Amino acid sequence: MGNMSYAGDKSCKDTWNALEADENAVLVDVRTTREWDVIGVPDLSPLNKETVFVEWQMFPSMEVNADFAETVDANLRAAGKDRNMPVFCLCRSGARSKAAAAALTALGYSHAYNVEAGFEGDPDETGERAKINGWQHDKLPWKRKD
Repeated sequence: MGNMSYAGDKSCKDTWNALEADENAVLVDVRTTREWDVIGVPDLSPLNKETVFVEWQMFPSMEVNADFAETVDANLRAAGKDRNMPVFCLCRSGARSKAAAAALTALGYSHAYNVEAGFEGDPDETGERAKINGWQHDKLPWKRKD
């Protein structure tokens, strides 16, 4: 663990495989409502799962959502999950999701992970995303949010 304040980093593909292998594993998309609407969202329907959507920073103010961990916790408890189940936090490129994983860990989650590279990945030299790494780049299922 080192000095990390959460369980660790997982690649997008490793995250997908973990979600597939463990029926209790959960994906939490921590991007903004605008990102979900404009860019798209992970599609977990091939795994018979639903992504949990809770903003880490709230659009349009981009203030950190003070209720983030409690909201995720309430969602997961309502779905019959407990704090020992693996939770994978996904943002655009892996920055906000680290903070989100740390917040869940602080609340008592023992397996809160950051999804490395996030949904769109790092920007290439022209500033375009999904060209180097990330969920979309790795050809993992995604869709427009309905």
